[in-house]
Amino acid sequence: MAKSPAAASAARRPRRLRITGWLLALSAAGAISACTSSGVLDLQPPVDVGTQTAAVPSYSVATVVQPPISSPAPISSPTMTIGYPRVEEPAFGPEPMPADEVDCRKELKRLGVAFTEVEPIHEGQCGIDHPVKVSAIGSVRMKPAATLTCNMAATFAAWTKSELVPAARWRYWSGVKTIRQGSSYSCRNIAGEGVLSEHGKGNALDVMSIELTNGEEIDVRKPGLFAFRTRGFLNTVRADGCQYFTTVLGPGYNYDHRNHFHFDVKNRRSGYRACR
Repeated sequence: MAKSPAAASAARRPRRLRITGWLLALSAAGAISACTSSGVLDLQPPVDVGTQTAAVPSYSVATVVQPPISSPAPISSPTMTIGYPRVEEPAFGPEPMPADEVDCRKELKRLGVAFTEVEPIHEGQCGIDHPVKVSAIGSVRMKPAATLTCNMAATFAAWTKSELVPAARWRYWSGVKTIRQGSSYSCRNIAGEGVLSEHGKGNALDVMSIELTNGEEIDVRKPGLFAFRTRGFLNTVRADGCQYFTTVLGPGYNYDHRNHFHFDVKNRRSGYRACR
């Protein structure tokens, strides 16, 4: 029995659909393969896995250990020093007195010298590192008190006790009460020479007059023609002084020394002494 055209068309429709579905499936597979090989539409990043399947590592918060961060120790004091050697603060104070100065002061005490320590004197080229102020030598007073080096003070004290006092007793039958001095330490030059005087170093003393215990006062100025006792006394003072001092200048030497004896302990070559 022959089929009608409508029935034949209906019979062929499922087959077309199956063929069409196969074609669409084949087209889709080809399109996907083409897109993947070209990389144009592939949104996955390329992964080089080599010849084996790469294991993707898993991370856990519990297994990640951060190293401890150490903070610097707090500075407890502003004077604390970190990273530098400790520097000791310098100790300031008076310098120790040289041994010869210490020994000299012992000699002053042995001679019975009344003295006080004086602060170091420094004024230009003048000065004394370790001065003393002498107010008396035994029972003999010094007026005014004389500022000298210890060496000059000791030398003058030895001369006073060993020469001046015995000479006064022999000539006047009297002791010595007071030595009146006109200049001890004084920052000045030698008159007319432009050279620093020994007074500027504390090494010199000028004696103006000598007062005896019997009340008589002997002026150092050149005595009169008939003042035999006074002349003899002053000549003895001058000559004996040259055994202790390196310089003894007095009346008759020049105008500047007309009214006093100048004694000093200036250092000179070959032990030269000036006694005039």
